[in-house]
Amino acid sequence: MSQVRPSEQMRDLGVVQQGAPVLAEPARPFDLPAGRDAAEQVIEKLFIAMERIGQVHPFAKGMGIAAPQIGIGRAAAVVQPAEPGAPAIVLLNPRITNRSDEADEQFEGCLSFFDVRGKVPRPLRITVESTTLDGQLATTTYERGLARLIHHEIDHLDGLLYTAHADRLAPIPVERYRQTGQAWAYEQ
Repeated sequence: MSQVRPSEQMRDLGVVQQGAPVLAEPARPFDLPAGRDAAEQVIEKLFIAMERIGQVHPFAKGMGIAAPQIGIGRAAAVVQPAEPGAPAIVLLNPRITNRSDEADEQFEGCLSFFDVRGKVPRPLRITVESTTLDGQLATTTYERGLARLIHHEIDHLDGLLYTAHADRLAPIPVERYRQTGQAWAYEQ
């Protein structure tokens, strides 16, 4: 009996896979608050997808999913932090407004090509401006692992995959990746 590849498993769960045009195009922003109903529908679909995926695969580092990954070219993403009980973060029309000079490299995976993991340099702190459902701008600063997750999802909304940042180190097959089930490590 042949083993189902991780990417095939994600595809079967409704995750668009690498090579699909929607993953390479910048997502269309929402006009909020006028587009609130459309934004709420996309957010609901993201939560449903996240729930479905989380039942099949554990995410010790946290997890995120962007609308293009479920075939919707809109600027919405949901991130579930790694901390137990932490509320999910909803991002609408997010953009990074500031990033620390301090950075590190950690392995990342992507639901849209789940067969590999790649070491990606990212800033240790980012400031993100996003839009609330009622059309207000909200600015939040994220650090370390959460900054990495948020940055990864914003990249999706910009039409980028993490391999755009991982040019020095070739992604490794998931079979050789030995950090599954562990949080990212940071020095204190």
